[in-house]
Amino acid sequence: MRNRYVFLADLAAIGTAVLGAFVLRFNWRFFEYRPEFLAFLAVAFLTKPAIFYWFGLYRRYWRYATVRDLKAVVFATGAAGITISLFVGLALPFGIIQEFSRPVLVLDTLLTLLVVGGIRMSVRIVQEPRVTTGRERRWPFSRHDVAEGKRVLVVGAGDAGTMVVREMQRNPQLEMEAVAFLDDDPVKLGKRIYEVPVLGAPQLLASVVRTEKIDEVIIAMPTAPGAAVRKVVEVCQTLGLRSQTMPGVFELLDGKVGVSRLRHVEIADLLRRRQVAGSVGSSSYVTGQTVVITGAGGSIGSELCRQIAYARPSRLIMLGHGENSLFETHATLHSIYPDVPLHVVVADIRDQVRIERIFQQLTPDIVFHAAAHKHVPLMEKNFEEAISNNVVGTNIVVEAALQSGAQRFVAISTDKAVSPSCVMGASKRMASLIVRDAARRSGRSFAVVRFGNVLGSRGSVVPHFKAQIERGGPVTITHPEMKRFFMTISEAVHLVLEAGGMGAGGELFVLNMGEPVRIFDLAQDLIRLSGFTTDQIPIISTGIRPGEKLEEALWEDDAMVEPTAHPDILRVTEPLTRAGDLRVAVQALEDAAQEGDRLRAEALLCDWTPTYTPWLTGVPSGVDQDSEQNLAGRRSEA
Repeated sequence: MRNRYVFLADLAAIGTAVLGAFVLRFNWRFFEYRPEFLAFLAVAFLTKPAIFYWFGLYRRYWRYATVRDLKAVVFATGAAGITISLFVGLALPFGIIQEFSRPVLVLDTLLTLLVVGGIRMSVRIVQEPRVTTGRERRWPFSRHDVAEGKRVLVVGAGDAGTMVVREMQRNPQLEMEAVAFLDDDPVKLGKRIYEVPVLGAPQLLASVVRTEKIDEVIIAMPTAPGAAVRKVVEVCQTLGLRSQTMPGVFELLDGKVGVSRLRHVEIADLLRRRQVAGSVGSSSYVTGQTVVITGAGGSIGSELCRQIAYARPSRLIMLGHGENSLFETHATLHSIYPDVPLHVVVADIRDQVRIERIFQQLTPDIVFHAAAHKHVPLMEKNFEEAISNNVVGTNIVVEAALQSGAQRFVAISTDKAVSPSCVMGASKRMASLIVRDAARRSGRSFAVVRFGNVLGSRGSVVPHFKAQIERGGPVTITHPEMKRFFMTISEAVHLVLEAGGMGAGGELFVLNMGEPVRIFDLAQDLIRLSGFTTDQIPIISTGIRPGEKLEEALWEDDAMVEPTAHPDILRVTEPLTRAGDLRVAVQALEDAAQEGDRLRAEALLCDWTPTYTPWLTGVPSGVDQDSEQNLAGRRSEA
């Protein structure tokens, strides 16, 4: 119903309320009080619509009226009653109104609330689709039934679950009927929510599926621990049922909740730990600031761009080397946040002259450094690239940030930097030292954030496993006992932003990754989620690759670990490796990389990272197998 019709209905309601108030007060002798009736009616017609408009009652879409909307009706009606009472009280001494019965004021207010509120609820009731007790759904006053749909069981009767049920009911074309809820809250047991019963706890899933003839299960527990989701999924797979899940917290913040956004259960939903809760205010310190993000086209960099854009910086500079990924990230962000100034800069962080010129021109307030080479086996065979990008490139960005006046710098690190066995890890450890040294020299908030593997990132195991499953297998892992820490991209970036706001200067923040997960278990889960068994899609071990370890750690054994204000962020103090001019070491590393001198480069890395144990079987770029053996012999002699 259009609001102009609501306005006309309100005028009728106002007149009805005034008439009803006089009738209730004076029975049918109210015509004896005709002057008072007409005066009160005129005041009501002049006052109430204006107050209703001021309270926004004509700017609301009453088809989707909520309790908050009804509160607005209550407040508006109460304000109108008080206003009229004041007018009458002021008018009486001046003889504008000769006499007046005060109960009329009370009766009028109550009747106005009843009629005006009733009109709006009628709008919702008439336009709201209803669900019948059977498998068919009808619209009120419609002669046509909607085709039968899938019988859906919703696991989770919280806000997410009720929201998805409402959308099913509002959109019969989805051909989905919510049959029942399952929820572990005993208060909800036996209750009905939107006419859908809560039949019990999720542990009753199998029996409810059989008794209610369920066709599909929707898991509406976006904040539940992965273990709880895992149990539901395993039961569904045992029963041969299709299961879908509601989006997680950051998808909810983006307004992606709804039946149309339901997706198949992904491996991220089955992490063997609780999901990290997001907070809208975690990135508030970037609001109104000029922010530079290096590696903006990568997995972490693009998510940083998305979450920072949400906080409305004055300028967001997306710096990266890959033009295609930058283009895609920019196009996506521009469509979501058209009012945020986005600037794309295609540049290599190893180009010192260009990076310095860019930073001097843009004068960033905050820098997030996410550009890095991360693939362990590739960097083991191409040590020059690991050093030039991760070490030299980081040094160039850090110095450019210092010279341009940036007050806050957040560098992304990795658990591979802890007791590294690979060039990539050792180079990231050196990068961390560079950032913390800059904080010491400048007194500015330059900090490092370290975390483990990121699920779904470019080149990570999950996309690789999915591609192998699509090809019919097998799924290849390096070793059945290999374990890694895992976190979703959105979780990692959220905590990076949280930690970035905590830094005073020189800190090493480590994200709480929970317990490590076996890659073998991860592969098994993904195979099951894809509708196969390990008999159909076998898992085979190919052997540990150069630079890899069976298990990673988040800090050194002799490190001091302290909690922070955030339960999932730890402050770690690791002993200094050595004293000396780090910038001289960086220059020496750059020279060794340019000359292709692996032994010298590794000696320098070991000097500044004593826990670094070079992998002896790695093949340096441009070196054949015979040369590799000679190299290993030279190391042993050294």
